[in-house]
Amino acid sequence: MQILRRAEYAAILLIALGFYAQSGEGWWWFALLFLVPDITMAGYAFGNRIGALVYNAGHSFLSVAALGLLMYVSGQQWLWPYVLIWTAHIAFDRMLGYGLKYASSFQDTHLGRIGRN
Repeated sequence: MQILRRAEYAAILLIALGFYAQSGEGWWWFALLFLVPDITMAGYAFGNRIGALVYNAGHSFLSVAALGLLMYVSGQQWLWPYVLIWTAHIAFDRMLGYGLKYASSFQDTHLGRIGRN
């Protein structure tokens, strides 16, 4: 099951990369912004509960979907590359086994515990 799950996230990553390639934006921009969602880890400076909430907001496909919907209804097509970069980041994290966090610990995710037990 783990191999299938990782393959699914790899497929999402590849689709996001393919659409990004078609967007006409430079790859330097992609590289510069790819790790921006990880800034949400700073929420852990305020404890596990706040940290998990902030981290999950930045690593949920629902947040990306909200930005995509905003882009669509407002006609702000310039947001498209950001939607794709953010989607690629989340898919890459999930492909590596990093999931949404539980408030108990940074290592406790919806995909299982990360790190050494």
